[in-house]
This record gives sequence, C-alpha cells and structure tokens, in this order.
Amino acid sequence: MTVSVTRHEKKVIKIPRATKKAKYRLIKTVLKYIILVFILLSLLVLGTAAGIIYSCYRSLPDISALEKFQPGETTRIYASNGELVAELYEENRTWVPLKKMPKDLVNAFLSIEDDKFYSHHGISIKGILRALWANLREKGMSQGASTITQQLARNLFLSQEQSYGRKISEMLLSIQIEKKFSKDEILELYLNQIFLGSGSFGVEAAARTYFGKSVTDVDLGQSAVLAGLPQAPSVFSPFVDIKACKERQTLVLNRMKELSMIAPEEAKKYIEKPVKTTGPRELGFKGFRMPYFSTYCLHELVAKYGSDVVYRGGLKVYSTLDIPLQEYAQTALRKGIDLGIQEYAYCSEGALVCVENKTGFIRVMAGGYDYNQKNQFNRAWQAKRQPGSSFKIFVYTAAVNSGISPDTVFSDSPTTFTSPEGEAYTPQNSDGRFMGSMRMRDALRLSRNVISVKILEQVGIDNVIKYAHTMGIQSELKPYLSLALGSAEVTVLEMSSAVSILGNMGTKFEATTIKKITDSDGNIVEDNSNRKGIKILPAETAYNVTDMLRGVIESGTGANAYIGRPAAGKTGTTSDYRDAWFVGYTPDYSTAVWIGNDDFSPMERVYGGDYPAMIWSDFMKKAHEKLPVAEFDLPKGDYVEAEICPESGLIVSSKCPSSAKRRFEKGTEPKKSCELKEHKGWSVDNTKEVSQPSPVTVNTPEEDDGKIQE
Repeated sequence: MTVSVTRHEKKVIKIPRATKKAKYRLIKTVLKYIILVFILLSLLVLGTAAGIIYSCYRSLPDISALEKFQPGETTRIYASNGELVAELYEENRTWVPLKKMPKDLVNAFLSIEDDKFYSHHGISIKGILRALWANLREKGMSQGASTITQQLARNLFLSQEQSYGRKISEMLLSIQIEKKFSKDEILELYLNQIFLGSGSFGVEAAARTYFGKSVTDVDLGQSAVLAGLPQAPSVFSPFVDIKACKERQTLVLNRMKELSMIAPEEAKKYIEKPVKTTGPRELGFKGFRMPYFSTYCLHELVAKYGSDVVYRGGLKVYSTLDIPLQEYAQTALRKGIDLGIQEYAYCSEGALVCVENKTGFIRVMAGGYDYNQKNQFNRAWQAKRQPGSSFKIFVYTAAVNSGISPDTVFSDSPTTFTSPEGEAYTPQNSDGRFMGSMRMRDALRLSRNVISVKILEQVGIDNVIKYAHTMGIQSELKPYLSLALGSAEVTVLEMSSAVSILGNMGTKFEATTIKKITDSDGNIVEDNSNRKGIKILPAETAYNVTDMLRGVIESGTGANAYIGRPAAGKTGTTSDYRDAWFVGYTPDYSTAVWIGNDDFSPMERVYGGDYPAMIWSDFMKKAHEKLPVAEFDLPKGDYVEAEICPESGLIVSSKCPSSAKRRFEKGTEPKKSCELKEHKGWSVDNTKEVSQPSPVTVNTPEEDDGKIQE
C-alpha cells in the first residue's frame, strides 16, 4: 500500500536516545568551562584588586603626622595704628577652631559636601557604587563620591591624579583617619585646609578675601557661597562668575532646606538676596599697602626668621609705620621732584627715610617717585649713592670725639696731599675759592672741602671709617682722602639711621620696622617696645656736633631746610650733580633725603641745599606739627663748664688770644692748659677770602669718584 504525505504534514524525525545524552553532556561541559573561566577571571580580578589594595596600603603615608600637623598660616603686617598693610603667605590661611565657626557655615558645608559625615566611617558605600556605575557608563573617572574625610586625606597626603589607585589609597587613608581622630577634629582640619579659590585656604582666609570679614561674622548667605566653592573654586568664585556663584549658592541653600538645617523662609530670604563681595584684590607681594615700607619690613623679617616662618608661620607683625606720615612723605617727595622737573633740573627719582631717634623705629620709607608694576626698586635701601658732603658728619664727629674743639682754627687754602705711593691729591671747594683761616664749625657750616680733608688726615682715615660704621653705615668705605667729601656709596636708610645717634645725644638704636611680633598662638616672638639703646658717643660729643650742624641750617648751605624749631643737618652734592642730599635731624626725628636719576645721569646744577633741603623741610614740618618744640640738650648728669682755647682745645692760658666756653661731662674736661707757643691770632671775623690761583686736582685711579662738588 502506498502512503502519501501532503505538504502540510510535518515529517517527524526521531532522535536516538544516545544522541540526546551526548548533547546534554556537551552543554553541561560548556557551562562548567564558562563557570570555571568566570571563577578564574573573578579570582584574577580579586587577586589583582587585592594586590593593588595591598600595594596602596603599603605605600600609605603615616597619618600620625596629623597629630602634629601645622598648616602654613598667613603672616600679617600692621601699621602703628593697627591698620593691616600687608599679608605674606605661600597659602593664604588663618586657623580658626571649629567651635568658633558659625553653625550655618558648618551645616552648609555638610549639606553639599557630605550630609552623612557624622554617620559613616570615612567612606560612603552608596556613594562609591553610584560613582562606579557612572564612571563605567562614561568609561572614565567622571565622579568621585568623596566624603569630607576622603577629601581631607587627598588634599593632605595624595595627589589630585584621577586614577583608581589613588582612589583606593584615599579610601584606605580615610578609614585610618576616622579610627584615629574624632569627627569634630576631622571637620576642623578640613574647614581650615580646603582650597576655596583666589589664593585662600580655609574658611577664615576665604571669608576675608571675599567678604572682608572674619568667618566668625559671616551670615547664612555668605556661608552658602563659601560652601559652594570646594567643588570648583575657579568656576564658582564670585570674583570669576557671579551668576555661577549665585546658582551654586542657591543649590546649597535648597539642600540645607531639604535636610531641615534651615527654615524655608531663611532659604528664600538669601536666595532672593544678591551676593555682595569686597571685590577682587591682588594677592601677596603685589597687594601691599605702603609697598616701599612693607617690602623692606618683609626683607627684615626674612633676614631674621627665614622665608618658611614668615610665609607659613601665621605671625602678627606690629610695625613702626606711621601711615599718615608715610603718605605725606610720598607727597612731599613727588612735589619736590616735580618742582625740579618744572625748573629743568633733570631729576626723576628720590628717596626719603625717617627714623625716630629715641626708639630707632623707621616711621617712614619712601623709596621712589612711584611704586608700580614696572618700577618696584626701593631706592631707600637698595640703591647705593655717593653722599657728597653729607658724609662730613662722620669726619667732624670723629674729630670732636678725638678732642678737637669745634672752635679749632684750620686754613682753607690750596693743599696737595701725597699718598704713600707718591700719588698727589688736591681737593677743591665747590665754588673754586679759598677763604683762609676759619673755625672748624664754620668750615662745616659753609661745607669747605679742603678743611674737611685736612681734618680727615689729622684724625685718621681708619678712625673716621670706624666711627661711620659704629654709627650705622654698613656699606664698604675705602680708605681714601676723598672719603671726606663723600666718595663712598651708602644708602638713604644708613644715613638717616646713623645721624639719629646725634639727635639722641650719643645713644644708638638699630633702625627697624618691627615694634612687636606674636606667633599664631599669641606668644611674643620679638618685642622692641621697651628696648634699651647702646651708648656709643659721649653726650657732649653729640651735643657739640649738633651745635655745629645747627649752623648749616641757620646760616649755612642748608638754609632751605629751616623749619622754625631746633634742627641740625648737612647738605651733600656729588660731582657733575649726579646726587643731591639733605640729611638732618631734630630731637625727635632723623630724616635723610636723596634725589637724582637711576641711570646716574647728571642733573642741572642741583645742590643738596636745593630740592632735597626743601623736601626735608616740607616733610619735617608735617612730622612735628603736633609735637611740642624740643631743644637739643645734654641729658641729666654731672657736667662742668670750662673755658678753653679754640685752637688747642685745652684750658685757656694767658697767651691765648681768644677763648670759648664749653660744657663737659665731669671727669672728661681738659686738665692741661694750652701750651701753644704761637697762635694764629684767629678771630670770628677772620674769614676773608684768600686770593690764590685754583690748584690742579690730580686723583689716583681709585679716587676718580672723589671729585665731589660740595
């Protein structure tokens, strides 16, 4: 029989039982291999992860360093009236205890950075899984899920590298930190360490930078601004993008509202309120107020304590700066230079330093016409210039202290000196004339060069150098006769400091910009408030030299320096009019003024008695306007008056044609009578010009700079 099969019928093929068993065995084998491979891969991944974790663990830094952690803090310099004039830092930071921070500020940071901070143990598992999933989707490290403890660990011990190895180290460190420190200790470290933009580290520095106030005084809105900064300080800074800053602040406030940290009406109030800041400011060195003074104060601090302490120590430096007087000094200096420019004197720069005699405090330092980005050179202490005849102060001080009376007569006449090597040196007076015999005090008053060189030779060059250095000149002084006329190079600060000893009747105080320093804990580091000076000159020497220098202002080359009260000083002018000085003092202050050009180009016949004396007078009148008139006087003590011979300085004898009365500290008065066999018969009126031809000056190569005009 034939069986037909239609196209709609299925053909059933029977698979033998043995074949089915083989298929099942194959599937089972494949599954076994898949499971085995999965297990092996899992073990490999786990082993690799364990290896990475172990490697990270072994390379972890020692967190016990946190127990002694001392972050760099900002050093602040204050003027004498308490005004802040400079901040010095590598990282602008001031430490504030957590208990002193506003509750809203702490909550603001917790709300946006780590709202589970007080419940986790250093890491957030939920946050890690969320970040891991996001990173796998984006095939990179887009999210970090760092707790506050992790951020602290990263910022203090690790780099900012985006890698899983760094992340593992961060988590391991966080767990260790949580075991060793309390939550409050960790939060305090974090809030004082975190970078918040514009050079500010920690909430105190940021509050002062953005709002001009301490973090203890910020309100809720300002707290929310600060809390919004850690994620991206350069993006959310109010100095960079006020709109982005406002959006971030709003996010923080809403988050605080969601967490019931603040009431809805509080959030609404500050969300609707615009963000107001103090405005961006320049940082660090460029942001100094009174920069000529402040930068020298910085120099003094670094020289004493080193850069690390100054920039990281959180010092409070109470300086000697008198802000109103500093401002006036700058005005007086500019006014004098401007006048010179108007009168075609070809002067462009100057400097002025004022030192308080009885303390050594530098009250004013004006180091140039203007301090700006292109011109930050401080001529008050960085520039060394020839002082001209103002250096004669030291020559005459050495002479008087060596026993030569101010009334001793010298001859202002052509003289050629010969060095040990046989070289000739013939000094000249600035006017090319000679005035014959005159007292030493008149030679100083009229700034006669020839007599000054004679006195230098008589006293001894090395002796004069010793006096100058002892009084405060730190620059090198070469032993040439031209030194008497100011051929050496000194600074304005050195000159003002040195003459303050005369104003203080022989007692020296080292010039300083520092009155007092305290460290970050309030401990006194340095205190110059009640320091004692060093007696380096007898009071009668200082008094007699001062008496001579008063004549310079009252009837000599410094008449333009007259201020209507007792004052003493000396003019100085160098060859080709490259430098012009006036250095003078009262019983209260000593001030040195210099004008010239930075490139040493000559001015147009400018003498020390011109613009420098005018500037000095202008400034000193202002400095003394609220001070009572003080007289130069010998300090209280046992003094005796003696009548001496002006020529020998000894007790006058019957053969002496004239005499002078002088006061001496008891025991130092001359004991012997004048033994001169011949006197020159000098009298006060004997100062007539000697008509002689001007000599030819022959200088040794080393003395070429000694052709001083006045």
